[in-house]
Amino acid sequence: MSQFDLIVIGGGPGGYVCAFRASQLGLKVALVEKRVTLGGTCLNVGCIPTKALLHSTEQFTFARDHAAAHGIKFDNLAADVPAMMKRKDAVVAKLTGGVAQLAKARKITVFNGTASFGGTGSLPVSSPSHGQATHDTAANPRAGSPCHSIEVAMTDAGGKAIRQTIAAPNIVIATGSLPAELPAVKIDGKHIISSDQAIALDEVPKKLVVIGGGAIGLELGSVWARLGSDVTIVEFLPKIAATADDDIVRNYTRLLQKQGIKIETGAKVTGVKFNGPSGVLVAERAGAPLEFAVDKVLLAVGRRPNTEKLGLEKIGVALDSKGRIQVDSELRTNVPGIRAIGDVVAGPMLAHKAEEDGAAAAEWIAGKYGHINWDFVPAIIYTAPEIATVGLGEDAAKEKNIPVNIGRFNFAANGRALANDAADGYVKIIADAKTDSILGAQILGHGAGELIAEVVAHMEYGGSAEDLARTIHAHPTLGESVKEAALAVSKSAIHAL
Repeated sequence: MSQFDLIVIGGGPGGYVCAFRASQLGLKVALVEKRVTLGGTCLNVGCIPTKALLHSTEQFTFARDHAAAHGIKFDNLAADVPAMMKRKDAVVAKLTGGVAQLAKARKITVFNGTASFGGTGSLPVSSPSHGQATHDTAANPRAGSPCHSIEVAMTDAGGKAIRQTIAAPNIVIATGSLPAELPAVKIDGKHIISSDQAIALDEVPKKLVVIGGGAIGLELGSVWARLGSDVTIVEFLPKIAATADDDIVRNYTRLLQKQGIKIETGAKVTGVKFNGPSGVLVAERAGAPLEFAVDKVLLAVGRRPNTEKLGLEKIGVALDSKGRIQVDSELRTNVPGIRAIGDVVAGPMLAHKAEEDGAAAAEWIAGKYGHINWDFVPAIIYTAPEIATVGLGEDAAKEKNIPVNIGRFNFAANGRALANDAADGYVKIIADAKTDSILGAQILGHGAGELIAEVVAHMEYGGSAEDLARTIHAHPTLGESVKEAALAVSKSAIHAL
């Protein structure tokens, strides 16, 4: 049996960051990942390949629809889908390979296989701890301390199934999430696909219906719409991008519709029927039937925690009603020595949130001070334009009867945005009416995902709208719109009335 100070189950952004940080702090770390490559869903089939395709298709859209206005002309312009996929795969390979190199450099032992709990008991530890302090009772792996055993099912070089048992007093569960399904719609990988298949189609579907108007559905719907697919977004809720304020969503919806994307909200999908390569998606709205012709259906109704087949019941780890692992403020489960992070616990299923969870968990295990502020996790939809949000929105503030002052600034009044042909959208800052502290921000526009970071930084140290407004921004930049929106909180915007 191989013994470690810490075993991390899952090599996605949360898991590998946890392992890397723990190694930096002197722990002997094992990382178990079912894929051949590290990086989890995000790097392999999620965030990164989707963004690569979004970038490629945005360049194609520029060349087709906007280049002539910039004095750039093309003859026989065409989209080469296989070439786009090849580039996407190369980006993924470079990043996953880089993570593997970092793991090797940090002397992390990687097991490529599936993990399950074998039990808990007092196991002899042959090596002393690696310099960490004792934070909780199982933090320091010394002889006689309780260790958790993990069984890893692997395949050797000859294709033979093998099993290896490893043990550690500290376990971090970082197994991520899986695509969710609907009772009436199940993924078959051919006609009804998940995001995993939607990033790897070899041709453009003529008619694509996306079930779900969240980030995944909107981003992948945009990819294929740009390449010529007739795309319809079908959303059960009254609006797409449901966590954004109503005014943001109204403008966003209009801009997507200008791009040719059809949007059907308040629609409940009741089934999909295929007869050969084509089919019909059936839905209803307020009791009235709806039908949509389809060649492909992308099911993008969210994700569910991947907690099955871990053997959690063997050791008594508590789950909530949604199958998420229950944790306390330091990500500890009810079983001593076991923590859980990322998509398997409550909170936004976002890679950067998982990374912060992972780093903090490693620091707590090592007896250090881990810090996370889950109220300041930004969320981004990487379409064109983008939506970026953080903290409390204007609508939520009203619902909670929190007095706020709102500052808005349109990109149409920003010099860099006009020069970049990116004048759609605006920045909105939400500040406490009494203290002026920034409670949240919402940005609709080009580069919103990059711009939101400075608002998060000001919120992290408790900054006010005035603090943000008095921060010097270079000219000309899109970031000046953030400054102007902060000025607008006190009705002091320079370049707007």
